[in-house]
Amino acid sequence: MASADRLRRITEAVREAGRLSVAELAGLTGASEMTIRRDLEILADQGVLERYRGGASSLLLRGEEPPFALRSGERPEAKRRIAAEAARLIADGESVVLDSGTTCLEVAHALTGRRLTVMPLSLHAANALTGAPRLKLLLPGGEPRPGELALTGPLAEASLAALRFDTAVLGCCGLTAADGLTAYDLADAAVKRAAIASARRVVAVADAAKFSRTALAFVAPVSALDAVVTEEAAPDDETGALTAAGVTVRKV
Repeated sequence: MASADRLRRITEAVREAGRLSVAELAGLTGASEMTIRRDLEILADQGVLERYRGGASSLLLRGEEPPFALRSGERPEAKRRIAAEAARLIADGESVVLDSGTTCLEVAHALTGRRLTVMPLSLHAANALTGAPRLKLLLPGGEPRPGELALTGPLAEASLAALRFDTAVLGCCGLTAADGLTAYDLADAAVKRAAIASARRVVAVADAAKFSRTALAFVAPVSALDAVVTEEAAPDDETGALTAAGVTVRKV
């Protein structure tokens, strides 16, 4: 099992059980106990769990989003393919508002050589776009969430309300035809809604795992989306339901 997959499996298992021993985690992942101890140290440093002698207990609530640092190592190739396809949907000269999150950060990297006007909604994406020679960078106000560095609050929402974009590229924590686009954080959901309201076209980017989740904060129904870019592994029943609702689905 790859390191990123093992860390995700450990995080999910400890969160579900509340606490697990090193021996139990070794049996679950097939890794040695020495490797598990190193993994637990990494996750403890990220604030995911708390170590105790012989095991670990979760610091994440069942409905909480895993830390950005952990998510950034999940399915990187799939996220890069999704980002490349989303970038192809954007024409040179467009104005784009770019959401926070790990997949949207990959979209930022894919846009660095383009002639565009881009407002990123996270400091991670802003840093990736800084210095791009042909790109005009607009920075919103707002308060950055720790770790995620997503910009939220009244200043971020006011920045979006003052502008009109050709395209909004949105990430999500969950996406289903029944429950729409959802997020873990209420303030983040409010900024996503403001981005949707400020754009003529809305493109959601989501890996396959997002189609099995519904997070706490409702953002918008799928009728608010023009297109969804995902991977081939996305479930056919959900992507089919999106298509039936009039959303263009592109699998890569």
